[in-house]
Amino acid sequence: MTLNKIRTIDVFGVPTDLGANMRGTNMGPAAVRIAGLKRKILDLDYTVVDQGDIKVPVREEISPDDTKQNYLETIRDVCRDLSDKVFESHQRGNLPLVLGGDHSLAIGSIAGSSRYHQSNNNKLGVIWVDAHADLNNPISSPSGNIHGMPLAILLGDGDKRLTEVATAGNKVLKPEQVTIIGLRNIDGKEKELLKNSGVNYYTMRSIDEKGMYTIMTEILSEMTKKMSAIHLSFDIDGIDPLFAPGVSTPVSGGISYREAHLALEMIADTKLLRSAEFVELNPIQDQAHKTAELTVELIQSALGKSIV
Repeated sequence: MTLNKIRTIDVFGVPTDLGANMRGTNMGPAAVRIAGLKRKILDLDYTVVDQGDIKVPVREEISPDDTKQNYLETIRDVCRDLSDKVFESHQRGNLPLVLGGDHSLAIGSIAGSSRYHQSNNNKLGVIWVDAHADLNNPISSPSGNIHGMPLAILLGDGDKRLTEVATAGNKVLKPEQVTIIGLRNIDGKEKELLKNSGVNYYTMRSIDEKGMYTIMTEILSEMTKKMSAIHLSFDIDGIDPLFAPGVSTPVSGGISYREAHLALEMIADTKLLRSAEFVELNPIQDQAHKTAELTVELIQSALGKSIV
Protein backbone atom coordinates (compact mmCIF):
# COMPACT_ATOMS: atom_id res chain seq x y z
CA MET A 1 0.00 0.00 0.00
CA THR A 2 1.48 3.37 -1.02
CA LEU A 3 0.50 6.87 -0.05
CA ASN A 4 -0.92 7.67 -3.46
CA LYS A 5 -3.51 4.96 -2.79
CA ILE A 6 -4.52 6.58 0.50
CA ARG A 7 -6.96 9.26 -0.55
CA THR A 8 -8.94 9.77 2.66
CA ILE A 9 -7.67 11.73 5.64
CA ASP A 10 -9.36 11.22 9.00
CA VAL A 11 -8.93 14.35 11.15
CA PHE A 12 -9.05 13.99 14.94
CA GLY A 13 -8.82 16.92 17.32
CA VAL A 14 -7.42 16.37 20.81
CA PRO A 15 -8.13 19.59 22.73
CA THR A 16 -5.89 18.99 25.71
CA ASP A 17 -3.51 21.18 27.66
CA LEU A 18 -3.36 18.82 30.63
CA GLY A 19 0.20 17.70 29.92
CA ALA A 20 1.67 21.18 30.38
CA ASN A 21 1.85 24.02 32.91
CA MET A 22 0.70 26.68 30.46
CA ARG A 23 -2.88 26.55 29.30
CA GLY A 24 -4.10 27.18 25.77
CA THR A 25 -3.09 24.24 23.57
CA ASN A 26 -6.60 22.86 24.08
CA MET A 27 -7.67 25.53 21.57
CA GLY A 28 -5.16 24.34 18.97
CA PRO A 29 -7.46 22.00 17.00
CA ALA A 30 -10.07 24.73 16.57
CA ALA A 31 -7.44 27.23 15.41
CA VAL A 32 -6.13 24.84 12.75
CA ARG A 33 -9.62 24.13 11.49
CA ILE A 34 -10.41 27.86 11.35
CA ALA A 35 -7.20 28.37 9.34
CA GLY A 36 -8.79 26.37 6.51
CA LEU A 37 -7.39 22.90 7.07
CA LYS A 38 -10.16 20.92 5.38
CA ARG A 39 -10.37 23.14 2.31
CA LYS A 40 -6.61 23.14 1.84
CA ILE A 41 -6.37 19.36 2.11
CA LEU A 42 -9.25 19.03 -0.35
CA ASP A 43 -7.19 21.16 -2.73
CA LEU A 44 -4.68 18.27 -2.78
CA ASP A 45 -7.37 15.92 -4.11
CA TYR A 46 -7.94 14.02 -0.87
CA THR A 47 -11.23 13.21 0.76
CA VAL A 48 -11.32 14.67 4.26
CA VAL A 49 -13.46 13.27 7.06
CA ASP A 50 -13.36 15.39 10.19
CA GLN A 51 -14.05 12.92 12.98
CA GLY A 52 -14.42 15.69 15.55
CA ASP A 53 -12.66 15.95 18.87
CA ILE A 54 -11.68 13.32 21.40
CA LYS A 55 -13.47 14.17 24.65
CA VAL A 56 -11.09 15.86 27.08
CA PRO A 57 -12.36 17.09 30.45
CA VAL A 58 -11.47 20.66 31.39
CA ARG A 59 -9.23 21.01 34.41
CA GLU A 60 -12.01 22.32 36.56
CA GLU A 61 -13.93 19.02 36.11
CA ILE A 62 -11.04 16.75 37.13
CA SER A 63 -10.79 15.21 40.60
CA PRO A 64 -8.31 16.73 43.07
CA ASP A 65 -6.51 13.37 43.32
CA ASP A 66 -5.78 13.31 39.58
CA THR A 67 -4.87 16.99 39.60
CA LYS A 68 -2.15 16.17 42.13
CA GLN A 69 -0.82 13.52 39.69
CA ASN A 70 -0.47 16.08 36.87
CA TYR A 71 -3.69 14.67 35.35
CA LEU A 72 -2.04 11.32 34.68
CA GLU A 73 -5.19 9.19 34.77
CA THR A 74 -7.17 11.64 32.65
CA ILE A 75 -4.36 11.76 30.08
CA ARG A 76 -4.30 7.94 30.11
CA ASP A 77 -8.02 7.82 29.35
CA VAL A 78 -7.72 10.39 26.54
CA CYS A 79 -4.81 8.48 25.02
CA ARG A 80 -6.66 5.17 25.17
CA ASP A 81 -9.58 6.71 23.33
CA LEU A 82 -7.29 8.28 20.73
CA SER A 83 -5.36 5.03 20.27
CA ASP A 84 -8.55 3.18 19.42
CA LYS A 85 -9.69 5.91 17.01
CA VAL A 86 -6.34 5.93 15.19
CA PHE A 87 -6.30 2.13 14.98
CA GLU A 88 -9.80 2.14 13.47
CA SER A 89 -8.78 4.83 10.96
CA HIS A 90 -5.92 2.62 9.76
CA GLN A 91 -8.31 -0.31 9.48
CA ARG A 92 -10.47 1.76 7.13
CA GLY A 93 -7.42 2.31 4.93
CA ASN A 94 -7.25 6.00 5.83
CA LEU A 95 -4.52 8.28 7.12
CA PRO A 96 -5.20 9.53 10.67
CA LEU A 97 -4.19 13.19 11.12
CA VAL A 98 -4.26 14.30 14.76
CA LEU A 99 -4.45 17.96 15.79
CA GLY A 100 -3.17 18.94 19.23
CA GLY A 101 -3.28 19.74 22.00
CA ASP A 102 -0.09 19.16 23.93
CA HIS A 103 2.42 16.46 23.02
CA SER A 104 1.20 13.97 25.64
CA LEU A 105 -1.41 12.91 23.06
CA ALA A 106 1.35 11.20 21.05
CA ILE A 107 1.18 8.36 23.57
CA GLY A 108 -2.24 7.53 22.18
CA SER A 109 -1.77 8.28 18.51
CA ILE A 110 1.49 6.36 18.14
CA ALA A 111 0.19 3.48 20.25
CA GLY A 112 -2.74 3.17 17.84
CA SER A 113 -0.56 3.32 14.75
CA SER A 114 1.99 0.92 16.20
CA ARG A 115 -0.72 -1.58 17.15
CA TYR A 116 -2.11 -1.52 13.63
CA HIS A 117 1.23 -1.95 11.90
CA GLN A 118 2.39 -4.68 14.28
CA SER A 119 -0.83 -6.60 13.60
CA ASN A 120 -0.03 -6.43 9.88
CA ASN A 121 3.65 -7.37 10.32
CA ASN A 122 4.78 -3.91 9.23
CA LYS A 123 7.48 -1.89 10.96
CA LEU A 124 6.70 1.70 11.86
CA GLY A 125 9.36 4.42 11.79
CA VAL A 126 8.76 7.59 13.79
CA ILE A 127 10.12 11.03 12.87
CA TRP A 128 9.83 13.29 15.91
CA VAL A 129 10.34 17.01 15.20
CA ASP A 130 10.79 18.93 18.43
CA ALA A 131 12.92 21.45 20.30
CA HIS A 132 12.74 19.06 23.25
CA ALA A 133 13.61 15.38 23.58
CA ASP A 134 10.44 14.45 25.53
CA LEU A 135 12.42 11.66 27.18
CA ASN A 136 11.93 12.67 30.80
CA ASN A 137 10.52 10.25 33.31
CA PRO A 138 8.89 10.99 36.69
CA ILE A 139 12.30 10.97 38.39
CA SER A 140 14.21 13.12 35.90
CA SER A 141 11.51 15.66 35.12
CA PRO A 142 11.93 19.05 36.83
CA SER A 143 8.22 19.82 36.42
CA GLY A 144 6.47 16.46 36.29
CA ASN A 145 4.55 17.62 33.22
CA ILE A 146 3.60 14.67 31.03
CA HIS A 147 4.07 16.56 27.74
CA GLY A 148 7.81 16.26 28.46
CA MET A 149 7.59 12.46 28.72
CA PRO A 150 5.67 10.95 25.78
CA LEU A 151 8.63 9.57 23.84
CA ALA A 152 10.07 7.97 26.98
CA ILE A 153 6.67 6.42 27.71
CA LEU A 154 6.40 5.04 24.17
CA LEU A 155 9.85 3.49 24.66
CA GLY A 156 8.67 1.85 27.88
CA ASP A 157 10.12 4.26 30.47
CA GLY A 158 7.50 5.84 32.70
CA ASP A 159 4.46 5.25 34.86
CA LYS A 160 2.94 1.85 34.09
CA ARG A 161 -0.51 3.36 33.68
CA LEU A 162 0.80 5.23 30.63
CA THR A 163 3.30 2.75 29.20
CA GLU A 164 0.53 0.15 29.02
CA VAL A 165 -2.06 2.39 27.34
CA ALA A 166 -2.36 0.02 24.40
CA THR A 167 0.44 -2.48 24.66
CA ALA A 168 -0.39 -5.06 27.34
CA GLY A 169 3.09 -4.68 28.80
CA ASN A 170 5.05 -4.48 25.53
CA LYS A 171 6.93 -1.38 24.43
CA VAL A 172 5.17 0.57 21.69
CA LEU A 173 8.47 1.53 20.08
CA LYS A 174 12.07 0.36 20.00
CA PRO A 175 14.84 2.98 19.88
CA GLU A 176 15.92 2.07 16.35
CA GLN A 177 12.47 3.07 15.08
CA VAL A 178 12.83 6.69 16.23
CA THR A 179 14.62 9.76 14.90
CA ILE A 180 14.38 13.18 16.59
CA ILE A 181 15.04 16.35 14.60
CA GLY A 182 15.58 19.93 15.83
CA LEU A 183 16.73 19.43 19.44
CA ARG A 184 17.95 22.56 21.23
CA ASN A 185 16.52 22.60 24.78
CA ILE A 186 17.11 19.49 26.88
CA ASP A 187 16.81 19.20 30.67
CA GLY A 188 19.95 18.34 32.66
CA LYS A 189 19.16 14.73 33.61
CA GLU A 190 17.39 14.22 30.29
CA LYS A 191 20.68 14.68 28.42
CA GLU A 192 21.97 11.38 29.77
CA LEU A 193 18.64 9.70 29.07
CA LEU A 194 18.90 10.87 25.46
CA LYS A 195 22.49 9.71 25.05
CA ASN A 196 21.65 6.30 26.51
CA SER A 197 18.29 5.91 24.77
CA GLY A 198 19.52 4.43 21.51
CA VAL A 199 17.32 6.74 19.42
CA ASN A 200 18.78 8.56 16.44
CA TYR A 201 18.80 12.34 16.92
CA TYR A 202 19.85 15.57 15.25
CA THR A 203 20.33 18.78 17.21
CA MET A 204 20.12 22.25 15.69
CA ARG A 205 23.93 22.20 15.53
CA SER A 206 23.67 19.13 13.30
CA ILE A 207 21.25 20.99 11.03
CA ASP A 208 23.54 24.04 10.97
CA GLU A 209 26.56 21.92 10.05
CA LYS A 210 25.02 19.49 7.58
CA GLY A 211 21.91 21.22 6.29
CA MET A 212 18.36 19.90 6.36
CA TYR A 213 18.56 18.26 2.93
CA THR A 214 21.56 16.13 3.90
CA ILE A 215 20.02 15.15 7.23
CA MET A 216 16.68 14.19 5.74
CA THR A 217 18.45 12.21 3.01
CA GLU A 218 20.29 10.26 5.72
CA ILE A 219 17.14 9.65 7.77
CA LEU A 220 14.89 8.67 4.90
CA SER A 221 17.51 6.51 3.21
CA GLU A 222 17.58 4.33 6.33
CA MET A 223 13.84 4.44 6.97
CA THR A 224 12.87 3.46 3.45
CA LYS A 225 15.17 0.42 3.75
CA LYS A 226 13.99 -0.73 7.16
CA MET A 227 10.45 0.59 7.71
CA SER A 228 7.13 -0.12 6.05
CA ALA A 229 5.48 3.09 7.23
CA ILE A 230 6.32 6.48 8.74
CA HIS A 231 4.55 8.28 11.57
CA LEU A 232 5.28 12.02 11.85
CA SER A 233 5.11 13.61 15.29
CA PHE A 234 5.55 17.35 14.72
CA ASP A 235 5.81 19.69 17.68
CA ILE A 236 5.34 23.22 16.37
CA ASP A 237 7.93 24.51 18.87
CA GLY A 238 10.51 22.70 16.75
CA ILE A 239 10.26 25.70 14.44
CA ASP A 240 11.96 28.97 15.31
CA PRO A 241 9.50 31.28 17.12
CA LEU A 242 10.28 33.93 14.51
CA PHE A 243 8.05 31.85 12.22
CA ALA A 244 5.90 30.09 14.84
CA PRO A 245 5.34 32.31 17.89
CA GLY A 246 2.13 30.57 18.95
CA VAL A 247 3.53 27.81 21.17
CA SER A 248 3.67 27.30 24.93
CA THR A 249 7.43 26.68 25.15
CA PRO A 250 9.20 28.79 22.48
CA VAL A 251 12.96 28.33 22.10
CA SER A 252 15.01 30.62 19.85
CA GLY A 253 17.25 29.24 17.14
CA GLY A 254 14.95 26.59 15.72
CA ILE A 255 14.12 25.13 12.33
CA SER A 256 13.39 27.76 9.70
CA TYR A 257 10.25 28.07 7.59
CA ARG A 258 11.89 26.58 4.50
CA GLU A 259 13.80 23.88 6.42
CA ALA A 260 10.50 22.66 7.89
CA HIS A 261 8.78 22.56 4.52
CA LEU A 262 11.74 20.82 2.90
CA ALA A 263 11.76 18.09 5.56
CA LEU A 264 8.05 17.46 5.12
CA GLU A 265 8.20 17.56 1.33
CA MET A 266 10.94 14.91 1.45
CA ILE A 267 8.86 12.73 3.79
CA ALA A 268 5.92 13.03 1.37
CA ASP A 269 8.17 11.97 -1.50
CA THR A 270 8.80 8.60 0.18
CA LYS A 271 5.08 7.69 -0.11
CA LEU A 272 5.43 6.02 3.31
CA LEU A 273 3.64 8.53 5.52
CA ARG A 274 0.75 6.70 7.19
CA SER A 275 -0.12 8.86 10.22
CA ALA A 276 0.78 12.19 11.78
CA GLU A 277 0.12 14.60 14.61
CA PHE A 278 0.82 18.31 14.79
CA VAL A 279 0.91 19.48 18.40
CA GLU A 280 1.60 22.28 20.88
CA LEU A 281 -0.04 25.11 18.91
CA ASN A 282 -1.16 27.63 21.53
CA PRO A 283 -3.47 30.26 20.01
CA ILE A 284 -3.18 32.43 23.14
CA GLN A 285 0.48 33.00 22.29
CA ASP A 286 -0.04 33.37 18.54
CA GLN A 287 0.25 36.57 16.51
CA ALA A 288 -2.54 37.28 14.00
CA HIS A 289 -3.17 33.54 13.48
CA LYS A 290 0.35 33.21 12.03
CA THR A 291 1.24 29.88 13.63
CA ALA A 292 -2.12 28.26 12.91
CA GLU A 293 -1.80 29.18 9.25
CA LEU A 294 1.76 27.85 9.17
CA THR A 295 0.57 24.57 10.72
CA VAL A 296 -1.93 24.12 7.88
CA GLU A 297 0.81 24.83 5.33
CA LEU A 298 3.07 22.25 6.97
CA ILE A 299 0.31 19.65 6.89
CA GLN A 300 -0.13 20.33 3.18
CA SER A 301 3.59 19.75 2.57
CA ALA A 302 3.51 16.48 4.53
CA LEU A 303 0.58 15.34 2.39
CA GLY A 304 2.38 16.02 -0.85
CA LYS A 305 1.86 19.65 -1.84
CA SER A 306 4.68 20.73 -4.13
CA ILE A 307 5.80 24.08 -5.49
CA VAL A 308 5.28 22.97 -9.09
